[in-house]
Amino acid sequence: MMRVRKAVITAAGWGTRFLPVTRSQPKEMLPLVDKPLIQYAVAEALASGIEQIIIITSPGKRAIEDYFQPAPELEDYLERKGETALLAQMREISGMVDIQYIYQEEPLGLGHAVLTAREAIGSEPFAVILPDDVIDSRVPSLKSMMAIHQRYDCGVLAVETIADEDTRRYGIIEPEPVAAGIYRVLSLVEKPEPAQAPSRLGIVGRYILTPRIFDAIRDTRKDERGEVQLTDALQRLLKQQKLYACEIEGTRYDTGTPPGWLKANVALALKRDDIGPEFRDYLKKLLK
Repeated sequence: MMRVRKAVITAAGWGTRFLPVTRSQPKEMLPLVDKPLIQYAVAEALASGIEQIIIITSPGKRAIEDYFQPAPELEDYLERKGETALLAQMREISGMVDIQYIYQEEPLGLGHAVLTAREAIGSEPFAVILPDDVIDSRVPSLKSMMAIHQRYDCGVLAVETIADEDTRRYGIIEPEPVAAGIYRVLSLVEKPEPAQAPSRLGIVGRYILTPRIFDAIRDTRKDERGEVQLTDALQRLLKQQKLYACEIEGTRYDTGTPPGWLKANVALALKRDDIGPEFRDYLKKLLK
């Protein structure tokens, strides 16, 4: 069995929920405390044992590529100022991992974004990370999923229990429990009405997929919005191979909307030893 060495991070969307700031700033570069959103995704991949990252991006998002490139002028300035800790941080960012960039000329759905990575992935199993979903957990969620992939030798989805009204926002699985927090997926449906949803287990932004998904995506029709949904392709793939799901541990922050992004900033800032106490005192005064 081949282990998972590559991860696809999708970052080609317009970020319309954050307009006007995303006119010139990629949503994935919005700061979450003191690091951009996409760095959390890259860090989780590395902590899970990923060796190569493929970022699906789009024209106009050069800031993502620039961020992970060496910055010799900045590094020289920090070195001259004696800022050794900051200098080490900057060098760590530019040397984090081997990153390949693929351009998706038009955002045509998550399925289409994954399909653009076909040549880079080849015949290996691979991970997909949606950087909007930042998961704060003791063990990286992707690492836990990779262990399940090794056990069952098939694709794995991350899921969590969602509210009834939120089924319209998620792909929903029909689950068959096989172990604590682990399910065999019997079917999937994209954004159903609550009455039609087969469960309340919604798919969140982590996947481990086999290369067979590429043919399934290619054969999947676009939806009414003209997008190719990964959930629909996975439903098609179920006819050929098994698929499992695992409930995530820890806390997931949906940073894809302004309220979710703000909540994540507050929650993660409060956990920091260096700024948490001062920030907590400020919030207490503000909320009096």
